[in-house]
Amino acid sequence: MKSFLHKTVVIALMAFWTVSCSEFLQEDPKGQIMDNLAFSQRSDLEGAVHALNRQVLKGTKASITFEIVTAGDDASTHPASNKAPRREFDNYDVSDTNSSMTIDTGSWYWLWKMIKAANYIINGVENTPDVTQEEIIFALGQAYYWRAWAYFYLVREWGPVPKVVTEDIDLSIEVSSVSDIFDLIVSDLKEAEKLPANYTAGPWAMNGVNVAVSKGAAQATLAYVYLTMAGWPLNKGAEYYQLAANKALEVIDGAENGTYYYRLYDEYWKIHSKEYNLKNTEVILAVYYSTVTGTGDDSQNARGCIEDIHEISGGYNSWRGEFAFYCDFPEGDRKDWTYAPVTYHVGKGEAYPWWSDEIPEEQRQPYFRKSAFTTDDNTAGTYEYDHYRSFESQSNGWGTQIHQTVRLAEVYCWYAEAVGRSGQTNSRAVELLNRVRNRANGADGPQNIYPSAMTPDELAEAAYNEHGWEIAGYYWGNFAARYFDMHRMNRVRDHFEYRKRNPEREVVPGIFMKEPFGPSGEWDQTKMYLPYPAPDVRMNPNLANIDKLNLIY
Repeated sequence: MKSFLHKTVVIALMAFWTVSCSEFLQEDPKGQIMDNLAFSQRSDLEGAVHALNRQVLKGTKASITFEIVTAGDDASTHPASNKAPRREFDNYDVSDTNSSMTIDTGSWYWLWKMIKAANYIINGVENTPDVTQEEIIFALGQAYYWRAWAYFYLVREWGPVPKVVTEDIDLSIEVSSVSDIFDLIVSDLKEAEKLPANYTAGPWAMNGVNVAVSKGAAQATLAYVYLTMAGWPLNKGAEYYQLAANKALEVIDGAENGTYYYRLYDEYWKIHSKEYNLKNTEVILAVYYSTVTGTGDDSQNARGCIEDIHEISGGYNSWRGEFAFYCDFPEGDRKDWTYAPVTYHVGKGEAYPWWSDEIPEEQRQPYFRKSAFTTDDNTAGTYEYDHYRSFESQSNGWGTQIHQTVRLAEVYCWYAEAVGRSGQTNSRAVELLNRVRNRANGADGPQNIYPSAMTPDELAEAAYNEHGWEIAGYYWGNFAARYFDMHRMNRVRDHFEYRKRNPEREVVPGIFMKEPFGPSGEWDQTKMYLPYPAPDVRMNPNLANIDKLNLIY
């Protein structure tokens, strides 16, 4: 919260780099805006939107923003190395001095930066002279969406948080209830629904897909927000599951009647491929990055691949898969394209199965492959990342690529789950779920495994599981990671207890393994929320001694 209380008084209007068919559009910085009275000309509106997108780019580029998802049952981290802050999330024991929250590249910091930039637009853009109403709606829609997106992360990770809707610096602000924050999120997303369905001109469209937030993105996000509100901790139940189903169906119908261009790919590998990266028609919303600004934490290109590259003595090894989730994952194309086929050993110049004795014991764990990305000038998608080659020979860990926030297959799963949890079932929900699973199994795998006679509970659980498998191991901007599904269903404790038991699993025939570390102590429901960062509590005593579980409503 220090980002909005005392560090961010001035927003520097930085360039927002997006993609054209052949190169990135380069925008010059627009100067500096001190307050919302500076919306005195058209360029101020444009600059404010670019400044907001700068915060979005910075806030979604690095894995540090998403470390909470290692608390999910699909992902873990390295048992040693420099991953101590991340292991706190993985072990459900996060301290208020955890560096992933307190440093100025952490999740808490950047989420408030997004809110600050969004509030600046919301409270000032309508004063801009000589612009059309459509331009005002566009700027406001972007701001409302990203404010909702940031608060959606904050309220699920920290629970009750301050509701900041102005640019004022208030060192004595109090926290608002979880319910109040969700009301703000819903209100913001409804405002964002006023956005156009599609864009046709740069920089907000390229290669036939939207770059900026659109109506469909707002609808899809709202569907998942309703799904979350129906579950823990608000527990609004069937009414909100029905709202989630209705909103998801608006997106699905729009895709099928031509209002939206969204289409499910016929093969799973295309979703995270280099070839389809900048023209991905399954993605409803993504954040677009460029290498034009160079590499490094201060640039505006994506930090993927280097964070979870499955390589011995050459990769960061920040992310890894959990054994149980890997073993229970249905075989087929989706599993093959979720986990790397081999682990490359730099010292030996060879690639081996991840469970091989040739791999050091602390590295014998399945690694995800969805962010593995070549970073040469390969914009035409001439080749994909080769796991049998070294990381150094094909990537530097930075890329001209997208970070996917939500895609159509997820909306299919949310619709089916919401229908089931509302106590209903219908043939369309089953059919959409089969579309997701059929592709996952591949052309040679079983088809239409879900019968029309499924009960509501069976439909809901099947959809919940399909979504988990569909998005496993992908965290870069994804607001519906596996952990957040577990959180809304109040199933985090189940995983905590499982990790404590830490049973061996037969990962491949004849080879048994268990997790290298896990949580200890007794479960406490307060573990469902992170502590506020200590520096902010020192600045604002109103953040101290908050009983979060009594501030749901």
